Amino acid sequence: MEKTFKAINGYLMVLVSIILAAIAIMSGLNDGIILTVISIILLVFIMPGFFIINPNSSKVLLLFGAYAGTIKQYGFYWVLPFYIKESVSLRARNFESERLKVNDKLGNPIMISAILVWRVNDTFKALFDVNNYESFVKIQTDAAVRKLAGSYPYDQFEDEKASVTLSSNFEVVNKSLEEEVVERLKLAGIQVVEARIGYLAYAPEIAQAMLKRQQATAVIAARSKLVEGAVSMVEGALNLLSSKNIVELDEEKKAAMVSNLLVVLCGDKETSPVINAGTLNQ
Repeated sequence: MEKTFKAINGYLMVLVSIILAAIAIMSGLNDGIILTVISIILLVFIMPGFFIINPNSSKVLLLFGAYAGTIKQYGFYWVLPFYIKESVSLRARNFESERLKVNDKLGNPIMISAILVWRVNDTFKALFDVNNYESFVKIQTDAAVRKLAGSYPYDQFEDEKASVTLSSNFEVVNKSLEEEVVERLKLAGIQVVEARIGYLAYAPEIAQAMLKRQQATAVIAARSKLVEGAVSMVEGALNLLSSKNIVELDEEKKAAMVSNLLVVLCGDKETSPVINAGTLNQ
C-alpha cells in the first residue's frame, strides 16, 4: 500500500554542507587535521542524498529492499544516501493500441483499436504488484478490446434486434470499454482518465462484400420508400380525377393509368413522353 515519505528539505542540508565546508577550510588553515577530515567525510556522506522532484513526478524510496514510502510533492529534498530512489512519472499518458483483427459477436472479422489516457495513481502497486506497469497497460488494453469486440455485433444488418452495436452506439461502447480497462488495470494502481475506440472497420477480406451488402440494403430501403410514395401519389391522382369528374375510367383504364404512373414515378431513368393523337383507347 502506498504511503507518504517525509524527506528533509534540501536547502536546509545545503546550508549544513556550506557550514561543514567552512569548518573544513578553517580547520585546515589552523592545522585541525582531525576536524577537517571529519568535515570532509560528512560532506562526502551528505552529497549523494540530494535529489529533485519535478511537477507531476514522484520518487519511491527503498531502504535495504524494504519499501519506505513515496514522495509526490515536487521540490528539492535530501535523504540518507542508503535509500534507493525510483522515479515514477505521474503525468497523464496517451496510448493507442495496435489495430487488432478480431471477431465481433456474430463472428465477422473486424479491425479495431483503442485510445487510452492513463496515469499512475498508486506508485507502490505500479512498481511492486506487476513486473512492468507500462507493458501491463498495453497488454491488458488489448485484452479488453478483444473482449469488447466479441460482446457486440459490428452493425445491425445481421442482427436487427441488437440494441447496441460497435459502429453506432459509441457512448455505450466506450463506457463499456472504459469499465473493462479500469477493472483490469486496478491491480497495477493505474487510473484510467479516458478509454475509447480509436479505429473500427471490417477486415480487408470481407470489407468489399460488406460494402456491397450495405449498398444493397440502402437501395432496397430507398426503393421501398419510393414505391410507397408512388402508390400514394397514384391513389391521390385517381381520387382527384374521380371527384372532379374530369374523366371516367373503367377498371381496365385505371389499371393502365396506374401502370404508367408507377413506371414514371419509380423508374431509374427519365421517361420519354408519347403523344397520343388518337382516342384514349388507342
